[in-house]
Amino acid sequence: MGGVAYRLDGVSGQGAAPYDRFAAWGRWRARFALALLALLLAASAWVPLTVGRGEEAKAPSLVIANNKAAERPRDEDLKLYDRAIARILHGENYYDFIVSEHRRADYPVRPGVAVRLPTLAYLDAAMGVDGDRPAPIAMAAAVALMIGVIAAWWGRLGDLGVDPSLRRIGTALVLFGASLGLNRYYFVLHELWAGMLVALSLGLHRPERSKWLGAVLAAALALSIREHVLPYVLLMGAMAGWRGAWREAAAWGALVALFAVGYAWHLHLIALQTLPTDRVGPSWLALRGLGGFLSNTVLSSNLRFMPHQIAGPLTILMIFGWASWRSSAGLTGLLLFSGYALLFSIAGRNDNFYWGAVITPVMALGLAFVPMGVGALVGAAFKK
Repeated sequence: MGGVAYRLDGVSGQGAAPYDRFAAWGRWRARFALALLALLLAASAWVPLTVGRGEEAKAPSLVIANNKAAERPRDEDLKLYDRAIARILHGENYYDFIVSEHRRADYPVRPGVAVRLPTLAYLDAAMGVDGDRPAPIAMAAAVALMIGVIAAWWGRLGDLGVDPSLRRIGTALVLFGASLGLNRYYFVLHELWAGMLVALSLGLHRPERSKWLGAVLAAALALSIREHVLPYVLLMGAMAGWRGAWREAAAWGALVALFAVGYAWHLHLIALQTLPTDRVGPSWLALRGLGGFLSNTVLSSNLRFMPHQIAGPLTILMIFGWASWRSSAGLTGLLLFSGYALLFSIAGRNDNFYWGAVITPVMALGLAFVPMGVGALVGAAFKK
């Protein structure tokens, strides 16, 4: 029986590369995919990146802090988190003051999802985070987490049979994305830590070896920090069930159940203190389309330093690269990032751009597979 034999783990037989997903595609299917890719690349270079009330973003100083971050004034969101940490350090309970702090900042407390979970505030207090001032323990934790992400993906790429040169390029791209986690100006930002933990969870996941406990534990900590990690957890559980890995699926399901109980309690405690006169937050159903997705991901990653005419297409190519990688990790990345792309296109206002940090630390890895993916797709489109 001729042809290439592929396994779900992405290691291909008969000397074929694990990333040529498109080699067996028919000509018209491949041509359609190329035309769609070209359209998305052109649109992503044209669609502006927006923040706040719709102002066009101007990189690099607009969003995630640059190396002069300590000289910049804190924005109101960060000041709110700073005050929460300070009050915890003074011995107060989070739920005794967080609603009043929202009122003080003229922030909504209705619905209760407008109030963050307390996990990061307590962790930051334990690590000595004080605004954007140096916090050696927090920086050490951030460095350790970044190294953990890089090491996990170095091992993951090796396990999936990626050739050595491509493995090095991929790991360097992971470093490019994960270095975002060292930005001390945003140590109080929930998405920053949650996104790094999601990247770690993905890197630790080894479904072909039935090794998933580390991935579940990292995801559990991420979910306890920011509820926006829930789609990732649901995806991982669904894929485990699809593979017939029922113990793993049960673990992800148990995590969802525990989170549901904990989050319901969080909302209950907030509801006990809310009043009919409290401010109601505007809807998150914003329907910003492609620009919403690109704004979230570019402005919450190291792509923010590039002109959006370059950063936008690179973001599209990242997802294309994950789609090109024929492996369990490639499929997971494709579903994860395209799923969040749809979510960010539908939900989230311009001032919620930082949500993108939940997925950006490892997205850039997809760029490693773009040249081979494009080559395979072109070959399939114009084969005789």
